[in-house]
Amino acid sequence: MLDRLLAQAPFFLLAAVRCFALLMTLPLFSMRNVPSAARVALAIFLTYNILGQVDYSAYSAFLSPEQTFTAQFLALLVGEALIGVIIGFYVSIIFSAFSAAGQFFAFQMGFSASEVYDALSQVENPLMGQYLNLIAMLVFMQTGFFQKLFLGGLASSFKTISAYSIVSDMAGGAVLPRFFLRSLSELFANALVISLPVIGTLMLITISVGMLSKAAPQMNLLSEGFPIMLLTSFFILTALMPSIINAFSRCFDGGFARLEQLLLALGGKKI
Repeated sequence: MLDRLLAQAPFFLLAAVRCFALLMTLPLFSMRNVPSAARVALAIFLTYNILGQVDYSAYSAFLSPEQTFTAQFLALLVGEALIGVIIGFYVSIIFSAFSAAGQFFAFQMGFSASEVYDALSQVENPLMGQYLNLIAMLVFMQTGFFQKLFLGGLASSFKTISAYSIVSDMAGGAVLPRFFLRSLSELFANALVISLPVIGTLMLITISVGMLSKAAPQMNLLSEGFPIMLLTSFFILTALMPSIINAFSRCFDGGFARLEQLLLALGGKKI
């Protein structure tokens, strides 16, 4: 095993850089609480498992016969790191839709002022955004999307995309900017679909409480609106939790399908 790694050391390093860059930008693994040694060990383990599937024959012309580091090899390392960052950043966009869904109805619930640091998304996030983000992470780990990303998506990325693909895309087709712009629009669409039941119900409650307060000011219903909003919101979230989990799974399925299309497009095929 060691002889194999030493014989393919430059190619192993290129693949390891892509894996490590993916782990550095992927939700959960990019948390500060995760030790850097654990990320390095996991990147080496992933690289060793998929090294037999990697075809770096196109890079051989840029490697010196003595397998020493050159400026061209360092540029290839930067390109591989950029590919890993792109994949991890897109997965972060998928998870951002769930945080945005919680932010949409947190204001109506009265939780918009309770923003605290979210370790998963690495930003200030309302409590409901953290709640949905945590559920999405559990769905991601439980339903096999984690294995699909690393054992399927990462291995496929080595077959379809290389550092040359990023350079040629920036110089010609510009697939990446259009892809991420469309992903941002889909982020808000998915967040709105997930949060729409709670938003619609809370809007009806707000209108009803306002009309009753105007009809009978002595009842002082506005002071009771906050607990009514909280109880109703948590009841709706509990009742619709199976549908919300299915929506999370559909978002992951659609996101991974679009990521596969991006890799194929960067590899020279049309989306």
